[in-house]
Amino acid sequence: MGQAARSLIAAAAGIAAARLGLRAAGKLTRGAVARDTPFDEKRWARTNHRGEPVTLLEGPVYAAAASAAVLAAPGLPGRLRAAGVAAAAGAGAFGVYDDLCGSADRRGIKGHLSALAQGEVTTGGVKLVGIGAVGVLGGCLVRRGGGVVEKALAAVVVAGAANAVNLLDLRPGRAIKGAALVAAPGVLGRAIRGAGDGVSIGGSAGNGRGMAGSANTLAAAGLGAAVALLPEDLGERAMLGDAGANALGALLGLAAAAGARSNAGLAWRAAALAAVNLAGEKVSFTKVIAGCPPLNAVDLWGRRPIAPEYSTEDASVSDSSADGKGPAATGPGPRG
Repeated sequence: MGQAARSLIAAAAGIAAARLGLRAAGKLTRGAVARDTPFDEKRWARTNHRGEPVTLLEGPVYAAAASAAVLAAPGLPGRLRAAGVAAAAGAGAFGVYDDLCGSADRRGIKGHLSALAQGEVTTGGVKLVGIGAVGVLGGCLVRRGGGVVEKALAAVVVAGAANAVNLLDLRPGRAIKGAALVAAPGVLGRAIRGAGDGVSIGGSAGNGRGMAGSANTLAAAGLGAAVALLPEDLGERAMLGDAGANALGALLGLAAAAGARSNAGLAWRAAALAAVNLAGEKVSFTKVIAGCPPLNAVDLWGRRPIAPEYSTEDASVSDSSADGKGPAATGPGPRG
């Protein structure tokens, strides 16, 4: 089976799993049987800037659908398949915890690390450590034969991508669009060229290099599930939240780490993602996007018209939030 066919099947599996997951989630959260249980729709409800309800269930649906798509994707080596499920499910689980139990008292990587240093355990801090562990596990699985530096760089790519996508989840569809714009061209290009694996994970080279083909299939599975949920996000009926954004970023980060053919490739990926995360602590990505007409056009594509009272507030809200718990993400703030 060619690379294009494997990627297409993986993407189709993601799309099907996500749509089925949305339907199942809707049935689970409706009716008296779900009341006062983890499936109670009130537990997952948030209010956007229009005063309209949105649900966070899109996040766990994405994590479950992406995991299912990775399991169903053809031709993946066992270690990469296991790492993909662990990345989507693990990052999604820590995101669910932060979505349901977190607050905006501490924001950003610096805020949560400062709290931990003072002996205060925040939900964002737990998620930060947890996704770091997910990154370490993924790095060890996909770069098994490499040294400590190689595994550490892979871990930074996985965890850094998880948080970077979460930083974008402040407006409807932005996180999915951003992830697709970065990852889709490479996925499509490698599928068309029929890029295959140079050396298998744990193969003769023993370092997992040359996994472009399998990494492409992995990324296609994650993107398929995300694109299937885009109409719900753009329609402001649901949002990825930390669960979905972290799971999407971790899975795409794992694919990037697995597909790197050298330590240099891993290093520049890790450096780029570290820069994005550090910038998110200081810079409003919303301001940057609004100030760049091409990016703003992409950001607004498919979204409902922005309310007049929202436009001024939108430009002034900081995006610095490693855990997505700022006013732009929950409550009556401008997210949505």
